Amino acid sequence: MLQGCLNGARPADAHPALPVTPYELARDARAMARHDVGSVHIHPRNSSGRETLNPMYVGDAVAAIHLAVPGMEVGVPAARWVEPDWTVRVQAVLAWGRLGAGRPDVVSVNVHDTGWEQVCAAADSVGMGIELGVWTTGDAVTVRATGVPPGTVRLVAEPTEPGVAVDEAIRIVRVLGQIGVPVLAHGEDLGAWPVFDYARAHDLHVRIGLEDTLLGRDGWLVRGNEDLVEIALGLTSSVPRRRGAAR
Repeated sequence: MLQGCLNGARPADAHPALPVTPYELARDARAMARHDVGSVHIHPRNSSGRETLNPMYVGDAVAAIHLAVPGMEVGVPAARWVEPDWTVRVQAVLAWGRLGAGRPDVVSVNVHDTGWEQVCAAADSVGMGIELGVWTTGDAVTVRATGVPPGTVRLVAEPTEPGVAVDEAIRIVRVLGQIGVPVLAHGEDLGAWPVFDYARAHDLHVRIGLEDTLLGRDGWLVRGNEDLVEIALGLTSSVPRRRGAAR
């Protein structure tokens, strides 16, 4: 599976084409769908452009994509950096379950976040799948010890240190072993393409998008999410160099 990660926690001015509004997210989801990408991961924003778990903004973003691309899986994070109080995260996830067309298909939950098991249980109770984030080998050990929560659709190995990203991804996957659900591996920034290539070579699920990198394989700034998916699929090895883009 190739998933699109459209915006992440990047500030709106990180890239000229970074999608922030529901309209922009739906636009980029349509671009992904043109290349048979059936899943996107988004970080909804409020009217000030800040990440939010507020059901109104989450519902607007998810519904816009569902309307633009019927059948596309839409995932949203319930992350500690957005809301430190895990009890508030649980209530937000329960509220998402009542959003109808704006209900996320998948909730991303990080194992290192306090209250992760309760957030997973809330998502499962309202019929949303769980994408379980495993950032370190310690997280992988925790998952092996506690078991995969009911409703988990995939585990996500996501090392965050670019210089050792592939090595850490390998360690995470080895510790997880035969866990019973698919594993998606991805890196960030300078680690994005190396981890992508490692995952593809080892038949793991992969993702690409402006959340993970702003650069193509040639080190130049891409024009947007569609450029990245075309590079990932081997449709082009690079993108036209933009005037003023820097390595």
